[in-house]
Amino acid sequence: MDTNLALLLLLAPFLGFLFNIFFGKSIGKTASGILGTLTVALSFAVTLCFFTRINASQEAIQIQLFDWIQISNFKVEFGFLLDQLSVLWLLFVTGIGSLIHLYSISYMHDDENMHKFFAYLNLFIFFMITLVMGSNLLVLFIGWEGVGLCSYLLIGFWHKNQDFNDAAKKAFIMNRIGDLGLLIGIFILGSMFSTLDYNSLQVAISGATNLDVTTLSIAAFCLFIGACGKSAQIPLYTWLPDAMAGPTPVSALIHAATMVTAGIFMITRLNYVFDLAPDVQNIIAIVGAVTSLVAATIALVQTDIKKVLAYSTVSQLGLMFLALGLGAYEVAVFHVITHAFFKACLFLGSGSVIHALHGEQDMRKMGGLKKWMGVTFFTFLISSLAISGIPPFSGFFSKDEILMVAFEHNKILWFIASLASLLTAFYMFRLLYLTFFNDFRGTEKQKSHLHESPALITFPLIILAILAAIGGLISLPSNSWLNGYLSPLFAKEVHEAHHFGTQEYSLMAIAVIGGLVGIGIAYSKYLKQNQVPESDESITGFAKTLYNKYYVDEAYDFIFVKSINSLSNFFRDQVETGLSSAVLGLGKITNELGYQGKKIQSGSIGLYVLFFVLGLCAIVTYLFLAQ
Repeated sequence: MDTNLALLLLLAPFLGFLFNIFFGKSIGKTASGILGTLTVALSFAVTLCFFTRINASQEAIQIQLFDWIQISNFKVEFGFLLDQLSVLWLLFVTGIGSLIHLYSISYMHDDENMHKFFAYLNLFIFFMITLVMGSNLLVLFIGWEGVGLCSYLLIGFWHKNQDFNDAAKKAFIMNRIGDLGLLIGIFILGSMFSTLDYNSLQVAISGATNLDVTTLSIAAFCLFIGACGKSAQIPLYTWLPDAMAGPTPVSALIHAATMVTAGIFMITRLNYVFDLAPDVQNIIAIVGAVTSLVAATIALVQTDIKKVLAYSTVSQLGLMFLALGLGAYEVAVFHVITHAFFKACLFLGSGSVIHALHGEQDMRKMGGLKKWMGVTFFTFLISSLAISGIPPFSGFFSKDEILMVAFEHNKILWFIASLASLLTAFYMFRLLYLTFFNDFRGTEKQKSHLHESPALITFPLIILAILAAIGGLISLPSNSWLNGYLSPLFAKEVHEAHHFGTQEYSLMAIAVIGGLVGIGIAYSKYLKQNQVPESDESITGFAKTLYNKYYVDEAYDFIFVKSINSLSNFFRDQVETGLSSAVLGLGKITNELGYQGKKIQSGSIGLYVLFFVLGLCAIVTYLFLAQ
C-alpha cells in the first residue's frame, strides 16, 4: 500500500507531463492546464495522507523498489524515504505547486504553447518530488539534475527572445559548476562508507572508530558548493536574478518553494555529516550572512519589480544558510516554510500587476494600482509585512529565530543579518509604495485597461496571504510544534528557546524596530515625498554600482567568458592553424611521393627487369656481408 501511494505521489505529475506533451495541444489550453493542476493536486492529497500518518506515529516509511547498483561491497538501491523532513518539504512543494499551476491557467491563457508550459511545470514537480523522496544521494542527484533541466526549459520558455535564451543557458551552466562539487562530495562519501543511503550513512558515521574527519570535511565542503549553485549563494548566485526571464509562475515556483530550497534540504538531510565539519559550518554561516547583505543592498535600487523580488530571494536564502551554518537546521527549515508562503504570494502578486499592465515590469511606470487591484494590493501588503519581520506575521517568527541563534553564536554575523533584515523592510515597502500608491505613472492606454486579475489569479494569492499571515504558528517561541516534529532527524538537540528573558525580548524588539525603521524610511521617500527612481542614465555614484549589481556579471564575463574566448581564438588561429599546416604538409609530401612513384609504373619491361636485377643484387650483397 505504501509503495503504491508513493508511486502515485511521484508519477502523477509525470503522467501529466506525458499527456500534455503528446495530447495537450489537441485537448485545448484550458483542459491542459486543468489536467496539469489536478495531477499536482493529487500528489498533494497523497502527501497529506503520509503527513497525517507520520505526524501521528513519528516513524519514517522506507520503501525499496529494486537493487540499482552493486559493485563489490558498494550497493545502491532505488528507493524512497518518507520521514518528517521529506514529507514536510513535499507538503509545500506540491501544495504551493498546485496553487501556482492553478494561477497559470489564467496567466498563460493567451500563450500558444500553454500545453507545453504545463508539461514543463509538471516535469519540474516530478523531479522535485524525486529529489525530496529519494532514500539516498544518487536518487537525490537524479532529481537535482532534473530540476536543473526543467529550470532551463522554463526560464527560456519564451525562446524567441535571445536574452531569455541567454538567461536559461546562464542558469544551466552555473548550476553545473555547483553540481560538480555535489558529485565530488557524493563520490567521497561513497568511497569512505561504501553506501549512499541516508540511514546507512548515519549509522556508519556514528559507529566509526577511526573516522577521517579531514576527508569528511572535504566532502561536506564539496556538498556545500553544490548547495551554493542550487540555492544561489556567493559566488554562484548571479543566475537567479536573470531567471526572471521566465514567465512569472516560473519565478514563483523556482524561487519560493522548490529548486532554490534544494540546497537547504540536502544540508539538513545530511546534518550528521556537517555537524562533524565545524570549519565548513563556519564557512556556510559566513557565506550565508554575506550573501544576505550583498543581495539586500542590490535590491535597494532595482526598478524591475521581479528583480527586486529575485534579490530578496537570494538574501532570504542567505539567512537560511546562516542558520544552517550555526547548526540550527530546524530554524532554517522554519524560514524555508514561511518564505515559501510569502515569497510565492509576492511573485504571483507581481505577476498579477504585470498581467494588468500588459507586460510592464518597471516600477517607475506603475503607481496607484491599489485603486484598481484591491485584492492584489492587500495580499501583497500582508506578504511584505511578513518578509519584513513585522509581528504577528509568519516572517517575524522565523527571521527572529535566525537572528537570536546568530546573536548566541557570533555577534558580527548577527549584526550583518540584522542590517540585511532592515534593508529588506526598506526595499519591500519601496516596491509596495512605488507600485500601489500615489498617482499612476504609466500610459493612458494602460490606465484605461487597469482591472483586478481574474479569480484564478487572485484565489491563490488569498490562500498564500493567509498562510503568510498565520504560518508562524507552527513554531512559536517556547512552544514549537515544528521543533518537536523534526527532532528525531537531528543528532544534536534542536535549538529551543526554553526561557524568554530580557535578552530575548531585547533582540526581538531590535529586530522589529529595525523593520519599522526600514518601512519608515521607505514611507518618507516614496509615499510622503513621492520620489520616483531616476532613469538608468541619471544614476550615479554608489547607487550606480548597486544598480549594476557590483559589476559581478561583468567581472565574471571578463575573467571567465572573455578569457576562455581568447584562449579558444588562440588555439583556433595559432595552434590549430599550425597543426593544420603540419597535417596538410604531410599530405602534400605523400601526394608528391605518390606522384613521383607512379612514374616508375611506365609499362617498360626493360625498366622492370633492371629494378629486378638491382633488387636481387642488393639481397645477395646483404646476405654475403651478413656472413
